[in-house]
Amino acid sequence: MTHPKWFAALALVAALGPACKDKSSDATASAAPVVAAAPPAAAPPAAPAAAAGSLQGICPDPIVIQIDWFATPERAAAFQLAGPGGAIDKKKGTYTGLLAGAGVSVQVRLGGPFIGFQPIPALMYQDPSIYLGYVATDDAVQAAEKFPTKAVVAPLDINPQIVMWDPKTYPQVAAWPDIAKTKAKVVYIEGLPFMDFLVSKGYVSAPQKDASFDGTPSRFVAEGGKLMQQAYASNEPYRWEHDVPGWKKPVKFLLVHDSGYSIYPQGLAVRTGQFEGAKACLKQLVPLIQKAQIAYINQPGPINDTLLEIAKTLGDGPPITAAGNENAVAVMKQLKIVGNGPDATLGNFDLARVESTIALLRPIFAARGSKVPEKLSAADIVSNEFIDPSLHL
Repeated sequence: MTHPKWFAALALVAALGPACKDKSSDATASAAPVVAAAPPAAAPPAAPAAAAGSLQGICPDPIVIQIDWFATPERAAAFQLAGPGGAIDKKKGTYTGLLAGAGVSVQVRLGGPFIGFQPIPALMYQDPSIYLGYVATDDAVQAAEKFPTKAVVAPLDINPQIVMWDPKTYPQVAAWPDIAKTKAKVVYIEGLPFMDFLVSKGYVSAPQKDASFDGTPSRFVAEGGKLMQQAYASNEPYRWEHDVPGWKKPVKFLLVHDSGYSIYPQGLAVRTGQFEGAKACLKQLVPLIQKAQIAYINQPGPINDTLLEIAKTLGDGPPITAAGNENAVAVMKQLKIVGNGPDATLGNFDLARVESTIALLRPIFAARGSKVPEKLSAADIVSNEFIDPSLHL
């Protein structure tokens, strides 16, 4: 089940600093893509992340990857790298498996309540055992002064963050400028910078902002779809239509990415001071992460089963189902949330896009009293140095 207390904690963290969160104004609204759940079948062996050789003595063992939330399809690249059949530690919220052919293990650490909802950049400086952390572009910019990080690969090309609504209540909404015209409340987690951006563009008016989102569908259902809310394109639209009692009908949505707020939501980052010394490992590891994401998207079944097993073992997390996982992959492919980007390479960063994002975030963080280094550039927070340009979907 979903716990409102988690989202209250997230709201506090987001208001204080970077937290777990998530082009043009003529982007059109999308209905939730849906795929039918396939009948149960024996899953084929997962495609290995692929290893060019041993990483023993080159990379740490285990390679610790800190994700920003629970084990979900959007974060599957880390679990694919560790492979199916790994060990789940319920108390610590970790999943550990062997990196195929590399002679080292990968430990994926869950975020959210398992880390006290701490921002990932700050946590990476508190815990030096973390080798890679899931750091969104806006988190990296906000943390750059005190906790600088540099992302080396981007499993997701597009942020799955959306604003969604009931199309029967608001049939006139087709593009971002239409949201403000409805005067509907837009429910979100307090402190997330994308909402400040939407207000600055006039896509959401200040009176529409409602920072009381508790992570559940209860208010959306109770108010009969009269409000709008933040969500993930690869999660809530399917769940609302298929799993939410009292609703179970389609919703529509707009990707926040298409408003012009085009962050990379989950760059795998190292501490900036670690970057030079980590090059030998990253040169071999980053292409393996690229291959892991490709393997998952092409053959998601084994790791989707692993995600279900993790959720079952933890017994206390957001709703996750086999059909929902299957649909999440279909949505990520259809909307190019996982995609090759403009140059046909999966996992690299568009530096011009990052520069643009830094520029739009400066006034947002300045208004909050958060200092962004004056000369901060894309090259300070992302790198394509270790990307294999031949790897693509």
